[in-house]
Amino acid sequence: MLHYAVVFLVIALIAAVFGFGGIAAGAVGIAKILFFVFVIMAIVTFVLGLMNKR
Repeated sequence: MLHYAVVFLVIALIAAVFGFGGIAAGAVGIAKILFFVFVIMAIVTFVLGLMNKR
C-alpha cells in the first residue's frame, strides 16, 4: 500500500511540473489517503503482534 502512495505522489509531482493542476490535486489526495491507511494498518498490526506474544 505504501508503494501505491509513493506512485501517486510521483504522478502528482510530474503532473504539477507539466501544469495539470486538477490531476495533480487528485493524485495528491489519493496518495494522502493511501499513506494514512498504511500507517493505521501498520499500527494495528504492531499492536496485535504485541498482544499475541503475551
